[in-house]
Amino acid sequence: MSPKPSVKKLEKRVTELEALLEDERRNSGRYMSQLKYAKADMENLQKQTQRRIEDTISRANGRLLMQLLPVIDELELAIEASGGSGDIIEGVKMVKGKLSKLMEAEGVRPIKALGEPFDPRYHEAVLEVEAPELENGTVAEEMRRGYMYGERVLRASMVKVTRNPGSDEDKGETEDE
Repeated sequence: MSPKPSVKKLEKRVTELEALLEDERRNSGRYMSQLKYAKADMENLQKQTQRRIEDTISRANGRLLMQLLPVIDELELAIEASGGSGDIIEGVKMVKGKLSKLMEAEGVRPIKALGEPFDPRYHEAVLEVEAPELENGTVAEEMRRGYMYGERVLRASMVKVTRNPGSDEDKGETEDE
């Protein structure tokens, strides 16, 4: 028969094991907390990477679509210069229509300018014209159409802006001079 361990030794051993168990519980809690933080960091990194990828794709698409805008402009000029009749012009109109539909499908839409108040975010003023019948700062003519791509300006509209010589704003400016 083997000698029986004493009760004191057993109690001491139980106390040691309980202390080790408590240390391991604290360690496992710390590891669990670290794991949760690492998981959250990983999810945030994945979301950030996905946003960067989408932004890069959007910018690359924007550059490509921007290069197509002069083609649309030239097709419109060809249609205007021709007077709008003839088989070749009908073909040009069809090509322009298909290209416009493609641009629209990709999220490109024209900026409304004519008759709108001048907005430097969307319009590029190249000339100022006097037009007593229109309010001061109104877009009188669109020289080159602007386009939006999603929520970004792909190309600003090139416009002529009205200057009404009889407006209150102009009277104040002339008095100051």
